Amino acid sequence: MLWYPYTQMKHVNRVPKMVAGNGVMMELEDGRKLIDGISSWWSVIHGYNHPALNSALAEQAGKFAHVMLGGLTHQPALHLAEALVRITPAGLNHVFFSDSGSIGVEVALKTAIQYWKNLGYEGKTRMVSLKNGYHGDTFKAMEVSDDSDFSRAFADVLHRGYVLEIPGGGFDATAEMVEPAIDALEQLLTSNSPGIAAFIVEPIVQCAGGFHIYSSLYLKAARELCDRYNVLLIFDEVATGFGRTGKLFAAEHAGVTPDIMVVGKALTAGYMGHAATLSTDAVYNSFLGADYEKALMHGPTFMANALACTVALKSIELFEQEDYLSKIKQVNAIIEQEFSTINSPLIADKRSIGAIGVLEFNDAAMLDGFKAFAMDEGVWLRPIGKMLYLMPPYIIKPDELIRIINVMRKWIIRST
Repeated sequence: MLWYPYTQMKHVNRVPKMVAGNGVMMELEDGRKLIDGISSWWSVIHGYNHPALNSALAEQAGKFAHVMLGGLTHQPALHLAEALVRITPAGLNHVFFSDSGSIGVEVALKTAIQYWKNLGYEGKTRMVSLKNGYHGDTFKAMEVSDDSDFSRAFADVLHRGYVLEIPGGGFDATAEMVEPAIDALEQLLTSNSPGIAAFIVEPIVQCAGGFHIYSSLYLKAARELCDRYNVLLIFDEVATGFGRTGKLFAAEHAGVTPDIMVVGKALTAGYMGHAATLSTDAVYNSFLGADYEKALMHGPTFMANALACTVALKSIELFEQEDYLSKIKQVNAIIEQEFSTINSPLIADKRSIGAIGVLEFNDAAMLDGFKAFAMDEGVWLRPIGKMLYLMPPYIIKPDELIRIINVMRKWIIRST
């Protein structure tokens, strides 16, 4: 029997089976067709069965599908590394590939710890992260994620670092609103920086942890404070990268460059697992030495898989040639307009940024049965806790997007 993720298997009977996809549409075995409102966990930005992506994959598969990166290299890996250095914030000049966002975070955290050791510092091993943050399901990634259903079973074996409150006031918060969170970060670093390796955040938007949106002022302050107190700054852009917040990368809202940045999910447009951990010259150079003692001893078998690199390159090409940032701007305008007309005592908060829209309900129980209801209405949405959200493919048409939001609206009216 197939073991499904985030699922109490005791209650699983029959799981709907997808048999085909085209554009934003998912076709199920029972004949139903659903508009994908969450881009298959936020990755399928160009939709399903894209001819340009399919063609690129087929061409590379006709040459070779995979070769180990240990002792060998290939053009798709070299070209993708060059492309990522070009499009990410200035100064991130070195790329380490892995096979999932969670592993990309593991690489980032291992890199941060070894960076200080390579420079001769002892004891700089602890991490700082934000409350409600989510950085993956592997062990080190769980240690910098907030305690939740994702990690509670392992609480007694996780070595957690410091956890700070998320800044208040949302994306448009004033300096005064953000100041308490900045002060808390400075107080922590003032007292504990000799033992802290890095501060890791999901910039601008925390996704799986509740879709909290915060101000770029905090990221600017974090950059300055991390520099001042000798702590590395890590941006986890696995969910926020490749346009999801309205900028190519969320770091651009603040105009800062982290020391380390992780990308994944939309990197390969949902075609296969792949991730990249990018670093500055200062971080990379600390690993250079005469022997293995300073080298980064990490190497997933499928890192820089040729098919994954090829589809990622074609995805970036489509994003740039077809001006996807304009598409995302249109998506955001429709979300904001439609959300402005949804009002209910069931809703605690409404928020949106880029191609993300979130309705926060007063209680998770208010969304019981929603997924099945949405499927019957021809839409694929999957709430997280008390958050009913949409993160559609960027190619979605206005009428398709409005149809998704109308299903959300219909549920609210029915439940009121």
